[in-house]
Amino acid sequence: MKRIRELERFIIFGSYVTTKPDPNDVDIVIVMRNDFQVPACGEETRRLFDHTQATEEFGASIFWIRSSMLFLETLEEFIEHWQIKRDRTRRGIVEVRP
Repeated sequence: MKRIRELERFIIFGSYVTTKPDPNDVDIVIVMRNDFQVPACGEETRRLFDHTQATEEFGASIFWIRSSMLFLETLEEFIEHWQIKRDRTRRGIVEVRP
């Protein structure tokens, strides 16, 4: 797969980053540069940006955003929000850097 130059951040969370012996899901947040356009991607890469298709095909819940889509919070606050579980405790997250 070709490198996507518009990728700013790649964050993994969910049971995949816990001590569970058999994690059952991978949740990913992809932060893209503001000039990123899904239609400009190749067909293989485009599938990652369709949440339903990515879940079915790759077994991962993939969410993506451009920084410019944030209105009421900073990018750091947005990422920090993903650490909060329903019971208000914090989950682990891992940021993958190239």
